[in-house]
Amino acid sequence: MFFYLFEYINKIFSPPGFDVFRFLTFRSMLSAVTALFLSYYFGPKIIGILKKKQIGEKIKDYGPQSHKSKAGTPTMGGLIVISSVLIPVLLWADVKSAFIIILLSGTLILCGVGFLDDYLKVIKKLPNGLIARYKLLGQVIVGLGVGVAVVLLPEFKNYTTETTLPFFKNLNFDFSYLYIPAVIFIITGTSNAVNLTDGLDGLAMGNIIIVMLALAIMSYVTGNVIYSDYLNILYLPQAGELTVFIAAMIGAGLGFLWYNFYPAQVFMGDTGSLALGGAFGIIAILIKKELLIPILGGVFFLETISVIMQRVYFKYTKKKYGEGRRVFRMAPIHHHFELTGWAEPKIVIRFYIIGIILAIISLASFKLR
Repeated sequence: MFFYLFEYINKIFSPPGFDVFRFLTFRSMLSAVTALFLSYYFGPKIIGILKKKQIGEKIKDYGPQSHKSKAGTPTMGGLIVISSVLIPVLLWADVKSAFIIILLSGTLILCGVGFLDDYLKVIKKLPNGLIARYKLLGQVIVGLGVGVAVVLLPEFKNYTTETTLPFFKNLNFDFSYLYIPAVIFIITGTSNAVNLTDGLDGLAMGNIIIVMLALAIMSYVTGNVIYSDYLNILYLPQAGELTVFIAAMIGAGLGFLWYNFYPAQVFMGDTGSLALGGAFGIIAILIKKELLIPILGGVFFLETISVIMQRVYFKYTKKKYGEGRRVFRMAPIHHHFELTGWAEPKIVIRFYIIGIILAIISLASFKLR
């Protein structure tokens, strides 16, 4: 709300220096700093409450044996991240922007779905939490809402069902009638992919921060008429406002990572992973960079593919030979590396390096065309 307050003060009184609050870069910086402070300051307090309420992670029997020591670690820490994102966005962003409304609504709904799943697992002691089809229903509803909004809102009228083709100049891809199903698939996919990746201390959050740094640059240039023209990418007025939200997510993520890195004091749970993964997909959709997701989110993509490969091959070999066989020692693939003897921090840091390389490639795609 400070955005409107300072805009009003500047319009009526024109005090020296207040003009700076108009600039997207300055508001994004304030958003990141505010989120970082909130998550770092309130993190221990929320962790303390989770411990007091005995809201701890239950380690699955079929997981790596080394994870048994993590049993009881506070979970549902996604509340730290999402609350630390929500407040700066409300303070520093133009909350009347369709881009902010869509992204914030979708993120909060998925946070609610994840919270319900964690609640049923941790508080109600239901082993599988929220029934899979209900979780999927929540993701589909968000995808449907985002898809319909993009199709109907005037902010997207010039490129309603189109998207940018990475590495190709002056060439866009039109999903046409398959656009809304594609949006549903993307949001469901990214949401679940981050959820699957959240199996080692700091792994999912660190890679989300890397992805968000790249998306912040993409959002800014997409909403800037000069830069978008220079890079010859789709220009979407107001898309730059997403940078304020993304900056808040980066700040909140860094603050959370302070407590989530090895050895983790708190896990984000589905409360955080479903929301952050969904936010990734929604941002890519809103700035028309959907086809960059497998590259930019390559770590999440690899984790998901490893699970699919493992299940498909296991079912195939069981049907053919009467005994299921595996491609990896355990899926998702980060568990495979654990069972080969890699230390947990080693796996996480190497996945960070891969994520950084993929983010650079994604940004380079704007010029390598």
